Amino acid sequence: MTTATGNPPIDPAPIDEAELQAFVGRAVVDMGAAISGLLLHLGDRLGLYKAMAGAGPITSAALARRTGTSERLVREWLGNQAAGGYVGYDPAAGTYELPAEHAMVVADEDSPVFLGGAFEAIASCYADHDVLAEAFRTGAGVGWAEHDHRLYSGIVRFFRPGYAAHLVEEWLPALDGVAGKLRAGASVADVGCGHGASTIIMARAFERSTFAGFDPHGASIEAARTAAREAGLEQRARFDVASGRDFPGEGYDLVCLFDALHDMGDPVTTARRVRRSLAPDGTLLLVEPYAGDALEENLNPVGRVYYGLSTVICTPGSLAQEVGLGLGAQAGERRLAEVLREAGFSRVRRAAETPFNIILEARP
Repeated sequence: MTTATGNPPIDPAPIDEAELQAFVGRAVVDMGAAISGLLLHLGDRLGLYKAMAGAGPITSAALARRTGTSERLVREWLGNQAAGGYVGYDPAAGTYELPAEHAMVVADEDSPVFLGGAFEAIASCYADHDVLAEAFRTGAGVGWAEHDHRLYSGIVRFFRPGYAAHLVEEWLPALDGVAGKLRAGASVADVGCGHGASTIIMARAFERSTFAGFDPHGASIEAARTAAREAGLEQRARFDVASGRDFPGEGYDLVCLFDALHDMGDPVTTARRVRRSLAPDGTLLLVEPYAGDALEENLNPVGRVYYGLSTVICTPGSLAQEVGLGLGAQAGERRLAEVLREAGFSRVRRAAETPFNIILEARP
């Protein structure tokens, strides 16, 4: 027997029933995670988690009253949260409780493990579905300004807790001589600063230094200026619209790139501009998503998150720009060092790391 093309039929691969059922179970878990991510975003947006934090056992009616929401919908939301283990449920009392440890992740925006912003950013990507599908078909990429507006606020809320926890206390002291310069009074550029969270954290910590934040996204720069005014730092932390390839200024003691280089279409040219902008003994602080150098090193929960974000945000953002190198969020230390050395940096070393970030120091 042959097929219409004249080729013998291909026997289907034998099915391992246990493997099939195990994979169905895994997919169902992911299905629950996908819809629960939306509900987590709603809980964050509507203040449900904040209202539960520290409240002890609470009924759906009491939570709805506290938040000005519909009891019937809140009750269903709580069912999802209890099924996922986000909140505890007492069937005898009909009450729900958010444990203090869970509140650190979903309710406390000053907590170093707060993840509400991550779910806001992910929700924005669902809204971008049609734009992303077209990018897959054409390869033209998706510019930063083309995304749903929640991406910008979600990203800053995602990254700010980690920067607040590690930047001043760990990352800057890990750089050779940089913390001393900042205490004495240094000139700093934060390239790709977004809403300015990292810039403001540094400006608040080092009163004798001056900080300039640059980003090509005008709305983000306006948000950064507002944040600086509200913090009383506008005299020492200024923000301007500029790309990584043409930001102004020379003689910087420190230039920072926080989770930004891999998003750029032409990271080599950006790194060259950074090198030219540095004082002779200046330093580049490069913070990038944590990744090993090979795909198989990143087949873990953190790698799964970053490859996902890279697929819908980072890589299409790079492809939409001139050159469109498309480094991706999981480039790894070796590839990042290659970019920096191609740009003229002679010394590159890993200064620090967290489960989510690699911190590199580069010198001319």
